[in-house]
Amino acid sequence: MGKILVTGGTGYIGSHTVVELQQNGFDVLIVDNLSNSRKEVLTKIADISGTMPDFVELDLRNESAVMNLFKNHSIDAVIHFAASKSVGESVQNPHLYYHNNVGAMLHLIKAMEMHEVKSFVFSSSCTVYGQPDQLPVTEQTPTKPAESPYGNTKKICEDILRDYTKVNASFQAIALRYFNPVGAHESALIGERPSGVPNNLIPYLLETVAGIREKLSVFGDDYSTPDGTAVRDYIHVVDLAKAHVIALQRMLAEKQKSNYEVFNLGSGNGYSVLEIIQAFEKVNDIKVNYEIAPRRAGDIEKIYADTTYANDELGWSAALGIDEMMRTAWAWQKKLSAE
Repeated sequence: MGKILVTGGTGYIGSHTVVELQQNGFDVLIVDNLSNSRKEVLTKIADISGTMPDFVELDLRNESAVMNLFKNHSIDAVIHFAASKSVGESVQNPHLYYHNNVGAMLHLIKAMEMHEVKSFVFSSSCTVYGQPDQLPVTEQTPTKPAESPYGNTKKICEDILRDYTKVNASFQAIALRYFNPVGAHESALIGERPSGVPNNLIPYLLETVAGIREKLSVFGDDYSTPDGTAVRDYIHVVDLAKAHVIALQRMLAEKQKSNYEVFNLGSGNGYSVLEIIQAFEKVNDIKVNYEIAPRRAGDIEKIYADTTYANDELGWSAALGIDEMMRTAWAWQKKLSAE
């Protein structure tokens, strides 16, 4: 058994997935350029799993470096997380997002083909659905023109994988369309730690409560939702990580129904921004200082998943609810603040 290459493995979802992989007996090689994570995460992973993963600091935009990586390591499969992920930033700097998110994946696929690595798990996103006409969304829900360059990079990468698997019968890929990952590992040793000002709701909320930010902006209260704020499907990051291990095992056991598959990964429930704030306040007995602000470019009104296909086909379902998401997120932030 060769190594499982995890790109972006010191990041938020990547680090939790590495823990789950190691706890399931996999040998892991992490590649990360540390642009939005820290090398010390490796020690935290080892503290949880009992094993220090191998690590190479590398930027996937460097094609020759990617080729050398595959030349120097025996790799059995790839789980690809490494990407820029801010909707707002992508609107302001689309070139960065196309170069980083699409270009890097092309380098990976080329290296995989040259070294006969056949299994690829892709970190996709519910942003490929845009603002859907009907809810909840299934894997058959039509994708729409993206609301942001970030969302468009995920759709383009999915299109590349779909086209590539049509002409290369030995190459297999699974695209996992995440909804909104939140929470942290029960140990509070790893969690989401964005560089600079957070762009997502929960990290900004946490930093507001911790006193790092003055107040949380709720972007828009005039959407066509029960309380006027945007609705999303939130999923605990540990549940999400477990799904990657199951998807990988499915491919390695050759149980795919086709060599390109897509699965929604969410809880199947929609929560508004205000409902999330209220849940956080209730679970942690602490108030959140927030204000209503204008809508933000690139945001959609509401989306949540139908996870029936992942439940039935993968035998996976989200086990941790919104209270666990809010509790573990705050436990992680408190640990950060104490450092």
